[in-house]
Amino acid sequence: MAAAVETRATRIGMRVASWLVLAFLYVPLGVIFLYAFNSSIGQAWPPAGLTTKWFTVVWHNSEVRSALSASVRAGLGATAAALVLGSLAAFAVHRFRFFGREAVSFLLVLPIALPGIVTGLALNSAIQAGHINFSLWTIIVGHATFCVVVVYNNVIARLRRTPGSFVEASMDLGADGWQTFRYVIWPNIATALVAGALLAFALSFDEIVVTNFTAGPQTTLPIWIFNNFLRPNRRPQVNVVAMVLVIASFVPVYLAQRLTRETTSGLTGR
Repeated sequence: MAAAVETRATRIGMRVASWLVLAFLYVPLGVIFLYAFNSSIGQAWPPAGLTTKWFTVVWHNSEVRSALSASVRAGLGATAAALVLGSLAAFAVHRFRFFGREAVSFLLVLPIALPGIVTGLALNSAIQAGHINFSLWTIIVGHATFCVVVVYNNVIARLRRTPGSFVEASMDLGADGWQTFRYVIWPNIATALVAGALLAFALSFDEIVVTNFTAGPQTTLPIWIFNNFLRPNRRPQVNVVAMVLVIASFVPVYLAQRLTRETTSGLTGR
C-alpha cells in the first residue's frame, strides 16, 4: 500500500514538474503572441484591446520584408551548404577507417558547443584578414559552421542504425556502387537528410549572435528585432515579427521530429 501511494505521489509530482517546466518555457512566448494583437503600443497589463492592424503595418514595412528576404536566403544557403558538407563528412567518417577519425568527428560537432560570440568573433577576424567584403555570403558561411553539425549528426546516426548486411546483400546480388546507394542507402537516409535540413534552416533563420559578426549592410529578422525592440513606437511590430519568427522556427523543428520518430519506428519494426 505504501509503495502504491509513493508511486502515485511520484507520478503526480513528475506531472506537476513537467507542466511547470513547460510553463516556464512557453508562457513568455504566449505573452509575445498576445501583445502582437494589442491595440495599444504600450505593454501594460491587461492589453487595452485586440486588433490585427499591426500585421498589416508589418506587411507593408519595407524594412521587415527586406529582413525576411535576407533571413530566408541565408537560411536556404546555409542549409544547402550544410547538406553537402555534413552528409559527405558523415559518409567519410562512417565508411572509412583512417588516422584521426574520432578527432575529425569531434571537430565536426564542436562548433555547436562553442559560444556563438566566439564563433562570430573568429569568423569576423578571418573575414577581415582575408580582405573579404561582408555580405549575405559571409552570413551564409557563418551559419553553415553550426548547421553542418545537425546534418552530420542526423546522417551519421542513421548510417549507424542501417544494418551493414543491407549493403553487403546488394553487392552480392550484383548491384554496383551507384545502384546500392540509390536503392539501399538513399531510402534509409533520405528522411535524415530532410530532418537535418529542416533543423539547419530553423537554426539559421533565428540566429543573431554569429550574424552580428558576419553581416554587412544586410539585416535579418533577428537583427531587425534587436535594433527595434527598445523603440516604444516599434514594440507592437517587434511582437508581430517575433511571433512570425517563433512559428517559422517551430514548424521545421516539429516536422524534423516527426520524420525522425516515424523513420526510427520503421527501422525498429514498431
